[in-house]
Amino acid sequence: LFRSERRVVPLDGLRDRSVQKGSNHFIYHQRQLLLGRDSMEKVSMSHEDYLEAIVMLGGSDTQSVRSVDVATKLGVSKASVSKAVASLKASGMLDQPYYGDITLTADGYSYGKSVLERHEMLTRFLHEKVGLSLEVAEEEACQMEHAISDESFDKWLEYFKAIGL
Repeated sequence: LFRSERRVVPLDGLRDRSVQKGSNHFIYHQRQLLLGRDSMEKVSMSHEDYLEAIVMLGGSDTQSVRSVDVATKLGVSKASVSKAVASLKASGMLDQPYYGDITLTADGYSYGKSVLERHEMLTRFLHEKVGLSLEVAEEEACQMEHAISDESFDKWLEYFKAIGL
């Protein structure tokens, strides 16, 4: 439903969220995560990229990373990292003492690792099996990793296994 510049996106039993029309940063999906709960609300695409980058840099629930390294990895300003960190901290995905390094919570690490695994598998499939250049496969996988549900990705994984990927 569109109402002026906003649309309502249902989340299977979760309360509806208003989302800015056309905004890629607030598209919510229904990803089921194995975090000791039945389900967890998916974070924005942008925040998924931050969690994925932190995991790629070696961050975990026991290993911290520097904000400046996250900014460099994503090609964003330190102020952008600070804003995203504040939001992710509020949602319980990471911890950061005042002006300290970033440490993921167990939930944040599981979420970031899940996004990274999707990215790596989709990139590999698009490059090795579809024949896209590695650069194009990376870009396409980055878009796909955010849009695909757990149920769909489980089917993709079955297919990848069947074709020996």
